[in-house]
Amino acid sequence: MGKIKNKIVRQQQYMKALHQKNKDKLERRKERAKEEEKDPEKKRLRLSENIPATIESKRVYDETIIEDKPDEELQAELKDDEFSAYFSEERKVPKLLVTTSKRASRKCYDFASELLDCFPNAEFRKRTGDIEVHEIAEAAAKRGYTDLLVLNEDRKKTNALTLVHLPNGPSFYFTLSNLQTAKEISNHGRSTGHIPELIINNFSTRLGMTVARAFQSLFIQTPQIQGRQVVTIHCQRDFLFFRRHRYAFREKSNMPDGIGTGLQELGPRFTMRLRMVQKGVWDRKEGEVFFESNAGEESDRRKFWL
Repeated sequence: MGKIKNKIVRQQQYMKALHQKNKDKLERRKERAKEEEKDPEKKRLRLSENIPATIESKRVYDETIIEDKPDEELQAELKDDEFSAYFSEERKVPKLLVTTSKRASRKCYDFASELLDCFPNAEFRKRTGDIEVHEIAEAAAKRGYTDLLVLNEDRKKTNALTLVHLPNGPSFYFTLSNLQTAKEISNHGRSTGHIPELIINNFSTRLGMTVARAFQSLFIQTPQIQGRQVVTIHCQRDFLFFRRHRYAFREKSNMPDGIGTGLQELGPRFTMRLRMVQKGVWDRKEGEVFFESNAGEESDRRKFWL
């Protein structure tokens, strides 16, 4: 076909060959369908082998991936880490302080207000003067706060979130994207004052477990189920998706008991990505960096940290 010099004739020949190719493919599919109808085992075998390749299935092996049953060494580490007090029999009650960057915009304050509604026992303090994050953390620890959450803003857009576990760390820095407050979500519901249930999903490495436990320590471990509210933090390809919903029960005639269930989103919704972990209290200049992943520097799309 490449030897045909006339463009119109060449296009006609190409379309004719393409049509014949599609026709042959359709005939093969019809023939295969007839064979599989006679022998269902052939269809089962074909579907079992026809598994598409995904980034997750090609994931680079990480020796810190946690198996279904954690080993004794990991269990010993978890019993003695910074968050162990929240998972012991005493169940330490979290107390979260939320603040913003200097001279934040109205939307940032609105977002902070909705976060107060998400996290039980959280308080907001407006940031004034030139006080730095590590100074805020030191003062907050003296006043009995267990965690500090700082919203960062750039050009009137909330773009990052810093979470500091008090009094001695660790500290986590996340970039923020796709932020939508409740009023920007169509048909959103209104939250009640009940303690929500927390769902942490798909954190599979040792670092991922540390991040998951950091978020778990922000919530009281005894949710008020009657409120039917749930906060979900889902990890997929190192992106953390934050959602808040309410279980809704509706009458449905096609259900066995006449009642159907659904989800009503309460907001806010946003996406996070972990960029840095420091061992102690957050200090941008002198903090001891445990993990760092800068935007645009990912060398392999198949490498996941969480």
